Amino acid sequence: MPARAVALLATAALALAAAPPDPCYEDGRPRRCIPDFVNAAFGAPVAASSICGRRGPERLCDPPGDQIPENACRVCDAARSDRRNAPNYLTDLNNAHDATCWRSAALAPASYDSPPDNVSLTLSLGKKYELTYVSLQFCPKAARPDSVAIYKSADHGTTWQPFQFYSSQCRRVYGRPNKATVTSANEQEARCSDSHRLAGENAGGARLAFSTLEGRPSAANFDISPVLQDWVTATDVRVVFNRLHMMSEGDEVDPKKQAAAGTQHYAVSDFAVGGRCKCNGHASRCVPMKDEEGSTQQLSCECRHNTAGRDCERCKPFHFDRPWGRATARDANECKGTIVF
Repeated sequence: MPARAVALLATAALALAAAPPDPCYEDGRPRRCIPDFVNAAFGAPVAASSICGRRGPERLCDPPGDQIPENACRVCDAARSDRRNAPNYLTDLNNAHDATCWRSAALAPASYDSPPDNVSLTLSLGKKYELTYVSLQFCPKAARPDSVAIYKSADHGTTWQPFQFYSSQCRRVYGRPNKATVTSANEQEARCSDSHRLAGENAGGARLAFSTLEGRPSAANFDISPVLQDWVTATDVRVVFNRLHMMSEGDEVDPKKQAAAGTQHYAVSDFAVGGRCKCNGHASRCVPMKDEEGSTQQLSCECRHNTAGRDCERCKPFHFDRPWGRATARDANECKGTIVF
């Protein structure tokens, strides 16, 4: 064999030896593989329907509590260069000791029959993810909202589906019972709960956390449950704050007991979404795509098992000898094709 050919073979052998093992294969056989668990919200854009100071400098205050009243207030101005109240800070690195807080504009005083606030935060993930949780960290000392709705979209915001509701009065606000039981017949139904009102506070403020599979009967068999796979799939997440405080029927607003000016607003320091890039068990990571001009585009699964698509949701051309299927712990469902010479 020519020396040049020997050298090339040796180089190829060294490259194979140095390459890390592919998690999608074991001893040359295909196996299920999944991307790492990540905070899918990190660095993702957030659109807020209300931002304090958008119409000019605005004085906002937290409920005084044990604070000196002067320390509970600040002037919010969306035109300032630092804009520490901008929604893009919601998905950066969260530092409980130096919290950046998105704050809505001040709300009008509430009454029993006043319309809902409908202040929203919309998070765009840019690609399909399979979500495990949605978490909101409220700003330290800020008022905790009473009624919150979480929605998800699996088609980049074209349609929306309820994900979860929170309220001290579920039936009145959302028309749903409190803590209803989920059965195998309604696993894609959003529940309502008052549990967030009982959650304790940590050093960074109160946290609302929704677990997408908690209480779902088929959660233990997620791999073979298309219903739950669809339930946790999202490209966008929207949180709608409907009520800061709830009033009971017959309560009257006493001007002398109204909250201090500027204390009625929503304040969130961190918006996190835990999950995995959706690759249907056929990829171990997602990578930025590049167009024909070499420009980096959105994330796409690095597909294996002869699959293709941003989510490895179909077989590669000429690999249709068996129907496409999601990889499971039992069967990688590799796409197969006949080689024609």
